Amino acid sequence: MTNQVALGLFSGGLDSILACRVIADQGVRVVALKFVTPFFDSELLTRPTQYAEAMRQQYGLEVVVVDVSEGYVRLLENPAHGFGRYFNPCIDCKILMLNRARELMPVYGASFLVTGEVLGQRPMSQRRDTLRVIERDSGCTGLLLRPLSAKLMLPTQAELEGVVDREQLHAFSGRGRKQQKLLAAQLGITKYPTPAGGCMLTDPNLASRIKHFYNGLFSFGEEYAVADLRLLAAGRQFKLADDIWFILGRDERENTLLETLRGLDDWLLRMTTRPGPLGLLRRARQQVAGSDREAAIVRQLAGLVIRYGKKIDGVLMEAEVMIDKGTSCEKGWFAPLAEAECDPWRI
Repeated sequence: MTNQVALGLFSGGLDSILACRVIADQGVRVVALKFVTPFFDSELLTRPTQYAEAMRQQYGLEVVVVDVSEGYVRLLENPAHGFGRYFNPCIDCKILMLNRARELMPVYGASFLVTGEVLGQRPMSQRRDTLRVIERDSGCTGLLLRPLSAKLMLPTQAELEGVVDREQLHAFSGRGRKQQKLLAAQLGITKYPTPAGGCMLTDPNLASRIKHFYNGLFSFGEEYAVADLRLLAAGRQFKLADDIWFILGRDERENTLLETLRGLDDWLLRMTTRPGPLGLLRRARQQVAGSDREAAIVRQLAGLVIRYGKKIDGVLMEAEVMIDKGTSCEKGWFAPLAEAECDPWRI
């Protein structure tokens, strides 16, 4: 083991696992940075230590969870290199993460950076010209080593200085994964995620929802809160008016998530008489409390909660709903809404 340190960008996918392991197996200490935003893996912020331990046991890697949500929220307002097919700013996303990794190098005493990028694997962000742009715009020219495709690129500073052995690096390219799977087997890595888009900004439905939010879906002003964007991925979403945003959990996990993401001004609604979804009314204290429309809105939202709750003998019945306002709680009996009434509110 040398006293050299590298920081790796760690998505948790096979390519990033292999890239970090290839360098770590040369005796370099690799600190794998798991960046999270409201759009991918934000749930890890509730269990960073457990996640790090799981990655250590599975892959023998030292992983640190790093939240870059604030910067990412601002990035989406106007990414310099534009968006992909949906609302995904892949090039600017990688630049943002590399910038942050470069800033963290002195913290860990690192001398270079590592990513799992493979030349030609992704049409937008992993072309040769784009890879050079990412290096340049992140200030990482010479610092950034891509072990899986290193032999197809110019030697980096770490290679030229003999920190890593270029002969033990690879020349992977293209979209196939046969080479990665063979390398994984050689390294004793047998369990790893299947290829999948982990970022919701590449999901056409969620991307459309988030894009509308940035384009003024609600009249909350121009400030985009990180918690707002995390809420966009949760449950069933409804817009009853320009400033009435209501989210219903679809299962127990989402109910728990909504409770976790609840803000000081939010109200929670749930049935007391039978199982059903938890509903969150965003900014209720500001937008609804004490207004002339409060009673009507509560009736509509309670009806939505019941509409998606458990039926009795196949029939939706009236139910008692508790409205948790944070500083007080109220209860009342309400009727379920008809599908035709709530369908126009869906986001």
